[in-house]
Amino acid sequence: MRPSLAAGAAGFGALALLGACATTPVRAPVAPIASRPVPNPPSTTPQAAAMGGPYARALTPLSALPGWAEEDHVAALRAFQIGCGANRASLWRAACKRAREQPITDDAAARAFFEDNFKADVRPSTGLLTAYFAPEYPAQSTPDEIFSAPVRGKPDDLVMVDPGPGDSRGRKVGKQMVDEELVPYPERVDIEAEPVDNALAFMKAEDLFFLQIQGSGQLVFPDGRRMKAIYAADNGRPFVGIAKPMGEEGLLAPNHTSGDAIRGWLADHRGAAANAVMDKDPRYVFFNLVADDASDPAGAAGIALPAGRSIAVDPSYHAYGELYWIDAAAPVLSGGARTYRRLAVALDTGSAIRGEVRADLYMGRGDQAGAEAGHVRHTLSLIRLTPVAGSGSGPGSAAGVKDEKTP
Repeated sequence: MRPSLAAGAAGFGALALLGACATTPVRAPVAPIASRPVPNPPSTTPQAAAMGGPYARALTPLSALPGWAEEDHVAALRAFQIGCGANRASLWRAACKRAREQPITDDAAARAFFEDNFKADVRPSTGLLTAYFAPEYPAQSTPDEIFSAPVRGKPDDLVMVDPGPGDSRGRKVGKQMVDEELVPYPERVDIEAEPVDNALAFMKAEDLFFLQIQGSGQLVFPDGRRMKAIYAADNGRPFVGIAKPMGEEGLLAPNHTSGDAIRGWLADHRGAAANAVMDKDPRYVFFNLVADDASDPAGAAGIALPAGRSIAVDPSYHAYGELYWIDAAAPVLSGGARTYRRLAVALDTGSAIRGEVRADLYMGRGDQAGAEAGHVRHTLSLIRLTPVAGSGSGPGSAAGVKDEKTP
């Protein structure tokens, strides 16, 4: 529900999203897809690994993962306890129950929990890691020369049609039905040309653009009031990143297309020049405003995202609530950390997060999180952790878990 700037998610921070993507930010968020089947090859399923047979894989002990000994296992266990309920598969329900019954005493105990209950499915393929965050932006109740971009609520004429049985294309969005077909909803440039009488708030144009990539954020008004902008809908158009065309057109150096660099250029060229660049992305996101409770935003799985420990993934390949080891190196953007190695829970998705080895790491709220997210664009090894059938003992073991939903 990414959609960050990079993300972000969303993408959402940086545009790593801005460029590759996303938020999801995005990366903008999409509705949870908990009911969609996840087409993992048989060789990657926990059942195949547990039972053996022609599709079984040789799974790796967690202790063999690069960087595992340096992991903050307590922080990882806390994040898993928060997010594991999103996964309803029996082995995951059992692992979640054991995790929530596990006292968080010290790093050694948390590490032992993971090593006793999971193995790693290590594969040679690599992909891309980006990052996103929940931004904070100044806003006003009335427009002026600088705060000229209206935050729009979901329009009355926007129609959303859920997919029919067997249709994997997702929810369709349009303006109206004609002969049982949706008329596509207008693109960004056309929406922004329409006057708005009931704007939720007014922002700087570049800030609203980034908020739409992120999918959510906090608005701070001059009187100190704080509101949370929550994704309400989008126009159904695909996300198109602006980092690459900005580099190709010489507006920014190709290796300096971070979120901060893009935002700075848009602010310095506010008006027709900046609008022409932002209009390259036809996607447009609409929002709701609610009181800011200082909590992290919820992802597509409907669970608040643990900062630094949750990722947006492609739900066509991954299930929400699954646990992954991120091993990311070789940063593309200047100023980025050399490596990211940590456990993270899949709890979100975004329009730019596509493919099996693709993840968007949620960094948290505010400027510090955004500064880090804006420099994440790393080569990624995404290692799925597989619950070990029958691990643990007592009422929390797999054999002792009843077939009830984990809350």
